[in-house]
Amino acid sequence: MRAVIGLLLLFCFHTLVLADEVDDLVRAEVKRQNIPGVSIAVVRDGKIIKEAGYGFANLEHEVPAKPETIFQSGSVGKQFTAGLVMLLVEDGKIGLDDPISKYLPKAPEAWKEITVRHLLTHTSGLGDPYMKIDLTKNYTDDELMAIEGTIPLKFSPGSKWAYSNTGYHVLGFICNKVGGKFYGDQLVERIFKPCGMTTARMINEHDIIPNRSAGYELQGGKIKNQHWVSPLLNTTADGSIYLTVRDLAAWDKALLEGKIFKPSSREAMWTPVKLSDDKTHPYGFGWFLAPENGHKCISHGGAWQGFTTYISRYVDDHLTVIVLTNRAGANPGRIVKAIAGHYVPELGITAGKAEKK
Repeated sequence: MRAVIGLLLLFCFHTLVLADEVDDLVRAEVKRQNIPGVSIAVVRDGKIIKEAGYGFANLEHEVPAKPETIFQSGSVGKQFTAGLVMLLVEDGKIGLDDPISKYLPKAPEAWKEITVRHLLTHTSGLGDPYMKIDLTKNYTDDELMAIEGTIPLKFSPGSKWAYSNTGYHVLGFICNKVGGKFYGDQLVERIFKPCGMTTARMINEHDIIPNRSAGYELQGGKIKNQHWVSPLLNTTADGSIYLTVRDLAAWDKALLEGKIFKPSSREAMWTPVKLSDDKTHPYGFGWFLAPENGHKCISHGGAWQGFTTYISRYVDDHLTVIVLTNRAGANPGRIVKAIAGHYVPELGITAGKAEKK
């Protein structure tokens, strides 16, 4: 009995030490990167084993960041758009290899060879139109698509890989048409609620939302408030979601348990895209698929309107690390890798080493 008690005490001591080390490294990164606030969650086998907040969710009111603090998703939201597309595929309403003109009759003629799969995998050749878009103006789907249609294709659809927010804008337009309602409402009904993502929702700066963080930018070494973006441009399907680390932990658990998607859909989402020359690129549907230090990894980052985010799922290690920050230009991926290294040493990074993606 004494031996058993001794082992339990040793385990508890090791856990406390590990927790202190994680806190120390995150606080060091918060200071080094000049990040106002950070929330983290570490998930193993679908259960949160570490969650914490550091710094401030709101500097003006000195509100501490917590695990329940709500951040903007940035492009981490792309995996949810991709997930909704796959649910509509399962419904028989979308075909992955259908031309997008089947669902969007007003799509530009230059897009006639682009398929839904091309949009999901960033192989459409679509460029980003931010030099032509007024971020303070509201656009309808058709108006935004018309502007985006004036941007020349970078390459023939399917021949290369190039990250494209426009592609995910268009996926949102398709989901709005095919699903019969705003894609954000479909996300709530078909993904957020079934997964137990209790505080995940679309960005809405007009509503009163408890625990919402402010977003910040670093200008000339000084922290400033984020720039304002029009309401409709803050609802596009490339990543316009409010969520917490707990919401993403619930999402991770649902993926692990196969709660939302058919096995064939999950396999499709996590299979590297094949280009027209038969080469592959390590991106699936809304997820990067490149290994980390020889370990299988499914990950994605995001950046938008004063927020930066990252989630990495180390599949064979049964470990997921989630980091959300409220500063534009911060490097949450570095924090993710540093935390992961405390649980699986081979996943760690050395001090000063640049983040890979």
